[in-house]
This record gives sequence, C-alpha cells and structure tokens, in this order.
Amino acid sequence: MIRIISAFILAMASALCAAAGQELQLADGAPASHVVVPGDTLWGISGRFLKEPWRWPEIWRMNREQIRNPHRIYPGDVIVLERDPQGNPMLRLQNARLEPQVHSELIDQAIPAIPPNVIRPFLSDPLIVEAHALDRAPRIVATAVDRVFLGNGDLAYVADADPARLDWQIYRNGKPLHDPESGEILGYEAFYLGTARQIERGNPATFEMVTVTQEVGYGDRLLPAISPPLIAYVPHRPDFGVNGRVISVYGGVDAAGRGSIVSINRGSTDGIEIGHVLALERNRVVSGRDEMDGKATVSIPPQRIGLLFVFRIFDRISYGLVVQSEGTVDINDFARTP
Repeated sequence: MIRIISAFILAMASALCAAAGQELQLADGAPASHVVVPGDTLWGISGRFLKEPWRWPEIWRMNREQIRNPHRIYPGDVIVLERDPQGNPMLRLQNARLEPQVHSELIDQAIPAIPPNVIRPFLSDPLIVEAHALDRAPRIVATAVDRVFLGNGDLAYVADADPARLDWQIYRNGKPLHDPESGEILGYEAFYLGTARQIERGNPATFEMVTVTQEVGYGDRLLPAISPPLIAYVPHRPDFGVNGRVISVYGGVDAAGRGSIVSINRGSTDGIEIGHVLALERNRVVSGRDEMDGKATVSIPPQRIGLLFVFRIFDRISYGLVVQSEGTVDINDFARTP
C-alpha cells in the first residue's frame, strides 16, 4: 500500500517578502534537492533549505490563494532548489516517483507542517468557552465503585447526557483569560481531562472512561467529542501589523519553552489566521542613570525570544506552538509580526 502525502506546498506572494524587507537566506549546506518520504514535515524539510523555516512559502513564489488551496506532493517527489534570473532562490517540484504496481487503497494524509503528535491533542482541546458555558453541560454525579478519582476503564454516572451521542470528552472549568491591556475577560480555558463513552442510556447514564489524561471526578463536565479538523497548516507571515500578548501557558505554568502551547490575546476578529507565524518579543527596561546621575529606567529595543506557530483560533484568542525559543517565554511577552 502506497502512502499518499498531501502537501500544503507552502506559498506566499513574493510581495510579502519585499514587504518584510529581508532576503531569503539559505541554510548552511542546503541540498540541491530533497526526495519526499513518509514522515516528512514541511517545517523539517524547510529547515534543510532555509535558515528561517517559516518563510518556506516565499521560496515557492506562489500566491495567497494557493496558500488556502495548496498543491499536492507524494512520496518519491523531488523538491529541487534553483535560482531565478536575479539569483534569488526558488523551489520547483519534480514528479519523479514510480507509479505503484499493486495497491489496495491510497491513504490521503496531509504532510504536516510540524509533528502532528504535538498539536493533535489541542485540535479539539483545550477549549475556550464563554463564562458559565460548561455549567449547562452534562456532569459526573456518581461513580460505580464510589471512587474519588476515575481511571481508564472505570464507570461513572452522568446526568443530562444526550442519549444519541456515544463518544464524549471530559473537561473541567478553568481559569479566566484576561486581556493584559484592558483587563477584560476574553474567555475561559476549559481543561481537557480525557474521553469517555456512553454505554448505557438513562438519566443518569452509564459511562466508561476510555482515556484519562488527568484526574477525573465528581462534577467534571462532558461535551460531545468532535473529530479534529483537517486543515492545511501553511506557515506564513501576517501581511498586517500584529501586536498581541501572551496571556497563558497551557498547563498552568508561568513560563514556556520550545514545544509549549501558549495562548495570545488576538483571534479571528483581529485577522489572525491558522498558520500565522509570529515573533515572540520581550520589551526590555533596564536600570540606568539620568543627567544628574540619579537612578533611571531606560527602555531598550525589544528582544526577540522565539517564534510562535498559530494552529487554532477563536474569536478573540488563539493557540500557538512555540517552535523556537531562546530562554523562556513568559506571560505578557509580545506576539508580533516578524
């Protein structure tokens, strides 16, 4: 069986490159070509060619519409590095694969921009909800063995569950997410606890715990399970100025690093798109001296501390994966157009 890999062949108009005012820089030892293989990620492949992997779309010289509706590549295809008449690097896709001799089916799976296991749990969870939204959701009211906390395979009784739905996800009310600029509550982060299946209808209905990632107990809420959306995660630079803030680090900690999930106070209403890459920056204030040799604080240029890859958006909040960091990323650090 031949595994088909669908590409987002990452694309961005060359005008964006000009707007950024930065030339594409090839990675040291960039190959003349790369053969696509199962397990490749576009972030990994782009790192072979570019010093800034997120700028992969620019080197393909394709337009914004092609970002939204990317082309397809397959195992065995060859990505070739060339230069245009002005000497600028560009990539070309060469279909060099052999057609399969015998196969029973073709699996259509998008080549991921980043390792899918990192963000898959976050495509349907965690969840941003309005105030008190979970208060109306079905809740665990009892356990079969009178246990305080439930594990895989344990039974629980759930009130007000829709009898037509079998598969559910378990959540717990989380903390409010405040806008650091206005103080307004933008939403609430519901913490994902695992999955459960309805095995006997009723009120209360009987549920079996299928996967428990954190402690599950009385009062926890259930929402119908949803399939992760099939989205082409095409890394691209916003074509407008973004000036947001990191408002939380998932997991209840105050600092993030590479591979961490953070939320920012900008969402779809602010023009944020899935696939946007943002620069994480820290505005720095240091101690100095004034003209009278007294103590003074001096604001110095912002320091870039990492890059954020946006993979899920809500109206006013977005989740992103820290794909690059130098030191820690803290709450209130800035998320800006790179």
